[in-house]
Amino acid sequence: MKFFSNDLGVDLGTANVLIYVDGQGVAVREPSVVALDKNTAKILEVGAAARNMLGRTPGNVVAMRPLKGGVISDHEMTVRMLQELFREVSKSNLFTPKPRVIICVPSGVTEVEERTVINAAIEAGARRVYLIEEPLAAALGAGLDISGPNGHMIVDIGSGTTDVAVLSLNGVAASSSIKVAGDSFDEAIGRHVRRRHGVVIGQTMAEDIKIKIGCVHDRPEEVTMNVKGRDVKSGMPKELVLSSGEIAEVLRRPARQIADEVLSVLENSSPELVSDISENGITLTGGGSQLWGMDKLLTERTGILCTLADDPSSCVAYGCGKSLAWINKMSEGPINIARKRAMRG
Repeated sequence: MKFFSNDLGVDLGTANVLIYVDGQGVAVREPSVVALDKNTAKILEVGAAARNMLGRTPGNVVAMRPLKGGVISDHEMTVRMLQELFREVSKSNLFTPKPRVIICVPSGVTEVEERTVINAAIEAGARRVYLIEEPLAAALGAGLDISGPNGHMIVDIGSGTTDVAVLSLNGVAASSSIKVAGDSFDEAIGRHVRRRHGVVIGQTMAEDIKIKIGCVHDRPEEVTMNVKGRDVKSGMPKELVLSSGEIAEVLRRPARQIADEVLSVLENSSPELVSDISENGITLTGGGSQLWGMDKLLTERTGILCTLADDPSSCVAYGCGKSLAWINKMSEGPINIARKRAMRG
């Protein structure tokens, strides 16, 4: 029956959706954006084409991100986005059943949020849905050996949430999830440019600034970037030059919050696990971890070597893909992380 299997691993991220197809690898990598015609309720575009429409649409068209802070904020749009993406990867015919799907969720997710994810995937065409915690998937995708009693720490900085977890024996020993991540950096840049320079910039431009000149640690040499936006007072186009030093000041606060969270998870871990982590180091995954100097900042704050995983943006998707190997042993439905954590506490 394996011949007809079309199991999928889904990294349902705030900024991007990655779908891993069993036996093929990552087949879909699209921004989590949907463009909709308000008059006809028809989906016009999904993914990159829809992302290009953000802030540029006429009155009857709305381009939106249906996920916020790592969880679903618009159920119907998420269902329709997943339907389109599942259609891209599932070659449905008479012989292939609907796909079984493993989806990752942030470690701080509530049971209600878990159910929302499961229902959205089933409405979008999944036959069965299994959940996996994001840090666990990230560790698998980064190639960490978490099957033994040796402790490993993973810091997964996505777009909507940062998940920090200590893992051993194929499970999560201590974890925390905060809504400070890539989007928080973008928002901080947008606020700063408006307040300091009197210029309004869009979300896409703020992200561009973060990627090109953003940093949270001193760079060996300063880099600058020309930025175009709208003057707050006159409403006319305005251009200005931003430097990496100026942006570093802006990004230090959210980066410090992430570092504080890492320290707090270390404090709540057993001394044995902390000693393992100091030996094994901390692994950074997720798109937000690629911000210049993030590894250096965390190394400085924790005193433990932090390294960036290979292809950090895809680690969670690869981890979901690896977990497809034991899909038959997994239990369906909410993993009810919140209740398990309460029992642990």
